[in-house]
Amino acid sequence: MRKSILILAILHLLFVGCARKKGTVQTPTAPAETGSGRRIELLFLGHDSRHHFSEKYFPMLSLPLFQKGINLTYTSDPNALNTENLARYDGVVIYANHNTITPAQENALKTFVEGGKALIPLHSASFCFQNSDWYIKAVGGQFISHKYGTFTAPVVKADHPVMKDWKTFETWDETYVHSKLNPDIVVLQERVEGDHHEPWTWVRTQGKGRVFYTAYGHDERTWKQSAFQELVANGIMWAVSDEAKERLKKFNLTKPTYTDANVPNYEKRDPAPKFQQPLSPAESQKLTQVPVDFELQLFASEPDIVKPIAMAWDERGRLFVAETQDYPNEVRDQDGVGKDRIKICEDTDGDGRADKFTIFADNLNIPTSLVFANGGLIVAQAPHFIFLKDTNGDDKADIRENIISGWGKSDTHAGPSNLKYGLDNKIWGVLGYAGFRGTNAGKQLNFSQGIYRFDHDGKNLEYIGRTSNNTWGLGFSEEFEVFISTANGNYSGHFAMPLEYAKRSVADGSGNTVYKLDSHYEMNYLTPALRQVDFHGGFTAAAGHNLYTARNFPKSYWNATAFVCEPTGRLLYRALLKPKGAGYKEKNGFNLLASADEWFSPVHAEVGPDGAVWVADWYSFIIQHNPTPRGFENGKGNAYINPLRDNQHGRIYRVVWKNAKQTPYPKLDKNDAASLVAGLKNDNMFWRTTAQRLIVEGKHTSVVPELIKMVNDQSVDEIGLNSPAVHALWTLDGLGAFTGPNEEAYHTLVRAMRHPAAGVRKTAVKLLPRNDKALSALKWTNSLNDPDLKVRLATVHALTDLPASDEIGRMLYLAGQDSQNAADEYLAQAIFSGVIRHESGFKAAAAKLKDSTLTARIERGLVEETYMLNLWAPPIYPPVISHKELRIKAIITKAQEDLSGVVVSQGNRQNGYSLYMQDGKLHWLVRQNGQSYQVTSTRKLPDERFTAYATLLEGGKMTLAIEDETPVTANAAGLFHQPFTPDDIRLGRDLREGNQVGEYADNARLRGWLDIKSTLQLNQVVHNQEDKKLSRTHTEAPVEILKGKGTPVTVKLKVIEHEMKFDQKTFTVKPGQKVTIQFTNPDFMQHNLLIIKSGTLEKVGNAADLLAREANAIALNYVPKMPEVLHATELVSPEGNATLVFIAPDKPGDYPFLCTVPGHWRIMNGIMKVQ
Repeated sequence: MRKSILILAILHLLFVGCARKKGTVQTPTAPAETGSGRRIELLFLGHDSRHHFSEKYFPMLSLPLFQKGINLTYTSDPNALNTENLARYDGVVIYANHNTITPAQENALKTFVEGGKALIPLHSASFCFQNSDWYIKAVGGQFISHKYGTFTAPVVKADHPVMKDWKTFETWDETYVHSKLNPDIVVLQERVEGDHHEPWTWVRTQGKGRVFYTAYGHDERTWKQSAFQELVANGIMWAVSDEAKERLKKFNLTKPTYTDANVPNYEKRDPAPKFQQPLSPAESQKLTQVPVDFELQLFASEPDIVKPIAMAWDERGRLFVAETQDYPNEVRDQDGVGKDRIKICEDTDGDGRADKFTIFADNLNIPTSLVFANGGLIVAQAPHFIFLKDTNGDDKADIRENIISGWGKSDTHAGPSNLKYGLDNKIWGVLGYAGFRGTNAGKQLNFSQGIYRFDHDGKNLEYIGRTSNNTWGLGFSEEFEVFISTANGNYSGHFAMPLEYAKRSVADGSGNTVYKLDSHYEMNYLTPALRQVDFHGGFTAAAGHNLYTARNFPKSYWNATAFVCEPTGRLLYRALLKPKGAGYKEKNGFNLLASADEWFSPVHAEVGPDGAVWVADWYSFIIQHNPTPRGFENGKGNAYINPLRDNQHGRIYRVVWKNAKQTPYPKLDKNDAASLVAGLKNDNMFWRTTAQRLIVEGKHTSVVPELIKMVNDQSVDEIGLNSPAVHALWTLDGLGAFTGPNEEAYHTLVRAMRHPAAGVRKTAVKLLPRNDKALSALKWTNSLNDPDLKVRLATVHALTDLPASDEIGRMLYLAGQDSQNAADEYLAQAIFSGVIRHESGFKAAAAKLKDSTLTARIERGLVEETYMLNLWAPPIYPPVISHKELRIKAIITKAQEDLSGVVVSQGNRQNGYSLYMQDGKLHWLVRQNGQSYQVTSTRKLPDERFTAYATLLEGGKMTLAIEDETPVTANAAGLFHQPFTPDDIRLGRDLREGNQVGEYADNARLRGWLDIKSTLQLNQVVHNQEDKKLSRTHTEAPVEILKGKGTPVTVKLKVIEHEMKFDQKTFTVKPGQKVTIQFTNPDFMQHNLLIIKSGTLEKVGNAADLLAREANAIALNYVPKMPEVLHATELVSPEGNATLVFIAPDKPGDYPFLCTVPGHWRIMNGIMKVQ
């Protein structure tokens, strides 16, 4: 028997050894207990309510406790009170108002506490679980009533360990009164009110466990006080077991070393921040928290890798890392010159650490992303995308060619990033404000800040979604829903639809293609030395948005948790995504990991081939790119030059669930179709996507029958998905199976539109060929009424893509009457987009049927089109001008030069229009069939801001007016009857080389400012009474002209580029004087301008900080609604401008001006002196 066991043991060792040599073991064996101790782990139970706002106050406690070796884990779900989960913790903190507790939860908590663990109820926890006599006795009392007040609770037992060296404090709080007091409580503090002494803080024992309670804690006025934090910390250290305290002692907390250095001090801290010396990976990990049931395992570190900025894995599961020591300022003008590399990192012995490093490609210069395609790597390295390929199997790139050129490199943290292989077999990526300007497949493109995709060969580049600011995050769900993160103030967004479906916005709609999901503002960071230039305490450097798409984490993560890096916060955030209609809502999931090491800088986090989350730690003390702090200068990459920037460190970690299964990597062979089909069935999306890519690239049409079988599989997994079927459908599409002669593939696709899994149904609708059979298929499957609104959205897009049809128009009208569709902004926009294509059928239905709220919006949108004439963000899709009245409102301000040039033009010399300024006059020119029709203003152009109105109405009537003057009129031949060529709207310029609309030199660049509130409105002409219900057209009344005292004054105010300051600290105006402020923003980020009442800078600034935490902050332009705000601009984008016109206050004094974009007002402010 012993001999048999020995033989089996030897065979097992041989098998594992062979597997490790091949690098196929998915997760290494968990390390043995080292006896080195650990931190104290506490579960914090809050609730989903803003009354006693536990989610908001939790970070105020978690940060100071972390410094003492105490980890807090937040939950608002009482189901966390179960035996299995509680066993991971040393105690439970409760700050919530859960009215009841289930018997199972009560028993688990009772067993936990009485077995020797800690219970720390705070404030409202004394009115929690009102149905549990045990809980009330364990706490020691129950809340019964309260008033409010400012008080100091005296200590009555100073010799107790909790009170040792602690001093009481004054605070405003609810004045709790308790009932059902347990006679065995040991009172440590009392709140004294007259003759009444109310027990305020107490301790007691419950079985083998200890209980600490304090009535403090209604809101942040108490939670922010260090004395409160110290009190709770003392209470915790008393309440946890002696074993927990001994483990903490053995853990030997890391204590970083600090030295004096020129550290940027954006926040103007006193004392100024010091420079932390770098830590070893082991010491850094001691300052890093992961969930209690996870481990942080080091895979690679310096000197083997340095400055990892992006990662990808090949079909063997090997890690490829882009290293960039040149980032951020070593921008080289010559190709093939640079210090940066792509490196292969392999674990050859299966111990979980990389031990083989191979340079795949070198002499690169600031590569920012990489993705596998066509048997090689596509690498983003502005100004080019480079294709690298190893042709002889030596793991060295032999082929290097530029496949796309035109990416901006003016700012190295605003370029292209996050390249990914999409399930649609295209390459996707995102881009910041550095932008793209170039030619691709013969088409001139110019775009920035958004989402793009292209074919594997670099052709057919298309810009498909616009984001609000610098963008460095992209992620896909298992159903191919697309998500993004932007650096500032939008850490989670959902890509709703391509821009082609938002060419025109439904009435009262946003016209967005990317919808903000953020549920909150604050990060839960663990370092007290947070250094941020704006969005203080919030997300200002968000990067990545990869979802958990494997099955080696707890079920709650599956396809529902996204990971967003925030290197300035030294953390990796968990965004919890919940379906909501055709879109999503997001909930605060707190962090997957967070660190107090001031060098820890996660920049890329993604599910790896083993189902763990791999994290690239840039590891650098200086993260902030710009703006430029006082005393520094910018380099070629537009980052401020700082000798403290590091180029010698870098780490790769794996976040591993302790209960993860250990399985070998699948063996994908591009020449073995069977292995690839098997890969499509893997429970990790990485392997499924890789297998899909290899099948499509290899044109393995022989697997079509197997793919059809996968699609026909009607099963769903534990969360309602059939992800292999989704991949099988996209793979069939990549092989051209749905448009070829294979009828079985097409019928399978149509049947899939009735699959039990909504993700499969949606995919099938998306892939339905847009031919004469499509409408019948969509009607047969009733997809327009699918219970899942994402399927409906895909169906509406499919109907939109079909040729104009009265039947489809009627279908869309009926869809617009559905209350679920009407309440969903995605569907409202999509239906409107479809109606534009199928307008006649929609109108016919509208004439016979009763309107709904949505159909009325759509009808209004059909006859009224409004386009913002924003010089820096012109309409991407030009409007169709034929058979429509034109109304232009142009708000113009004189710059330093005399006003001249084109305001807006469209068309060409044969057919087109132009509103332009020349020789001190405003001209409105219409060209029709080569004939010119023109009106010119009768008065000279004003020197101050003015609004101009130009129209072309039915019958050809032309009008032109400045402010409230009587319009000058003329007559053209009529409305335009054909679309323009070219059809783009040109703002501030016209065409060159004789194609311009007007008789002006060259392209007549605008000399002056066009305000972002300028508009072009197009209106359909109503020809009969029946159609009049569709018309809501109106002519905007001229803006009232402000009349001030004396001579008006114009003030030019500008943002200093990269410094987050105005170029003037003061300017002077007279009481009652008319003031025009010309505000210019040449900076890389958005700014606004507010004029506020004297002496209210702190009040307005603090109100702006609070507003920044609200979901509608951007919609309000970060301008708080309060009487102290006298005047304000909208948010002004980079390179944009705005104008404020107002009458100065009659009362002399100092009136602050400021920017209230989060965190800016403390630096960006000045004084308007009225005297």
